[in-house]
Amino acid sequence: HKKAIVPTQARKAWAVQLQENHSVTIAMSCAIVGLSRCAYYYQPKLPDDSVIMSVLSAITDKHLRWGFPKCFNHIRKLGYKWNHKRVYRVYCELKLNLRVKRKQHIPSRSPEKLSTPNK
Repeated sequence: HKKAIVPTQARKAWAVQLQENHSVTIAMSCAIVGLSRCAYYYQPKLPDDSVIMSVLSAITDKHLRWGFPKCFNHIRKLGYKWNHKRVYRVYCELKLNLRVKRKQHIPSRSPEKLSTPNK
């Protein structure tokens, strides 16, 4: 039968329990649980997208008709090194991927005087 896949957080919890209950070293507990020491010490970095949001909103305020590729190329020209997947995720969070239907311009009519009957 297939081997059960256990998430990393569960294995990390087991490793911590082993250390507390049986006074085992970190390396030994990781080996018992089947977890690398890198995964044990790993602290995920939460992305702070506020800078990307401000740059994107500044670009889209200035250039209303630009789509994502043009905005992303402009961001790269400004010197930022964010990857396109991250920038596109923020772009979608700001609801910029939705098509904006602007009102169509109707040309102004010049009113003509009504013809009055003779009698």
